[in-house]
Amino acid sequence: MSSEKASGKFGRLFRRWLLLVVLSGLGLQIYFVARVIAMRYVNPESTAFERSQIMQMLQSEHGLRWRQQWMPTNRINASLSRAVIASEDDMFASHDGVQWQAIQKAWQRNEKAQARTPPTGKAPKVVGGSTITQQLAKNLFLSGERNFVRKGQELVITLALETFLSKQRILEIYLNHVEWGKGVFGAQAAAQHYFSKSAAGLSSWEAARLAVMLPRPKYFERLPQSPYLAERAQTIQARMGAAELP
Repeated sequence: MSSEKASGKFGRLFRRWLLLVVLSGLGLQIYFVARVIAMRYVNPESTAFERSQIMQMLQSEHGLRWRQQWMPTNRINASLSRAVIASEDDMFASHDGVQWQAIQKAWQRNEKAQARTPPTGKAPKVVGGSTITQQLAKNLFLSGERNFVRKGQELVITLALETFLSKQRILEIYLNHVEWGKGVFGAQAAAQHYFSKSAAGLSSWEAARLAVMLPRPKYFERLPQSPYLAERAQTIQARMGAAELP
């Protein structure tokens, strides 16, 4: 076979491969959008993050310990919604799913961290000021891996959530699936686990305390008497009155 024919065959194979990659990527986005649209009417039974946690528990010596119960927003004390917004995303009611200034600052931090990493060193984690919608997008569909490709996919899902779901629905799904400890998912399970009561009966201080746990729920579950947890809860409780509900 001549070099010209071999080059032509290679070119055709490459174009087919590239087309397949593009179509696969498009199909994946259509799948995500379809799943998001379905959430307007159907409560998601589980998230990708929850399923990964179940697998880890099943493989551990302690076995599966799971607490979760769906609660509609009107059966979750509004104090918890205010506390979570005050703690995690104070612009939730007004932004389009992404706080672009926070993303820009995070991108700059990531670039500086990568520049400091030796060629043979471990790559730094990709971090970014995630909104409630971004956190939900990540937990619903994506793995815990942090890289720029996965971050880009997170943004696509975030925009789909903001396009097809109301802010109230996004917050409702978030509060019912966010992790609050080992095998503890959702507001109802958290209220029962930590305060032996329903999510409807949470006080403003209890709501603030749960909200403060969210970035590191398993860590604070092991350290319930953490001075930081108590002090930060007081700060969030003071901010709750100014938190705008969607």
